[in-house]
Amino acid sequence: MDALIYTVMSGAERAMRAQQVHANNLANLETGGFRANLEMAGTQAVKGYGYAARHMSELQADAVSAKPGVQTTTGRDLDVAIQGDGLFAVEDPNGDGGEAYTRSGNFTTDADGRLLLGGRAVMGDGGAVTLPPEHTAVVVGADGSISVQVPGQTDMQVVDKLKLVKPSMSEMTKNAAGLLVSRDGGTLSADASVQVKGGHLEGSNVSAVEEMVATMSLNRDFEVQMKLLNKADSMADAGNRLIRE
Repeated sequence: MDALIYTVMSGAERAMRAQQVHANNLANLETGGFRANLEMAGTQAVKGYGYAARHMSELQADAVSAKPGVQTTTGRDLDVAIQGDGLFAVEDPNGDGGEAYTRSGNFTTDADGRLLLGGRAVMGDGGAVTLPPEHTAVVVGADGSISVQVPGQTDMQVVDKLKLVKPSMSEMTKNAAGLLVSRDGGTLSADASVQVKGGHLEGSNVSAVEEMVATMSLNRDFEVQMKLLNKADSMADAGNRLIRE
């Protein structure tokens, strides 16, 4: 009976933690460029002599969905959406010189012309992207090149190029800030095959219907686990009575 209790209790805990994963996904339904977390579970053997027949459920919640989000037209010069696979590179929020990655392309500039995303510097070929403080137009090309028109001139001048990377999503996880980072902690190399489209933004890839269905399924799983726990308790009580008698 105690072998069943290990599985039941860890399964119930897994269901509760999985609920948190789906709740977080739903909370970011309208967050631009958000990548849904995937809830996965595996088995874990209980360590120690005499526990070979006992196994526990283990939640693995650091996988990220690669499904693209819906893109909308904004017409704003500094709104950029990636076409197909790929990620933008931004300064790591830890400030240690590393990089983090995202699908969100709602860029802004500060008074010094630095290109920012949520207060973090956007990375280009030579480091953080900085635009001329005074310009009358900005155009982001399909390859990520950034061109500006300065006062007094009619031609557009390329000032930098967005750093675009194309890792496998299985190699990525999320940090505490919700940005994507490499599992090995390294910096990714730019990939020239990634294409972008200016004047567009990509929304979250979370499906409200899928998340709600998953939540209801987890509720049923938790109820089953509780019923099994009660049954294991009844079996243990019956065994104790047999021993006493």
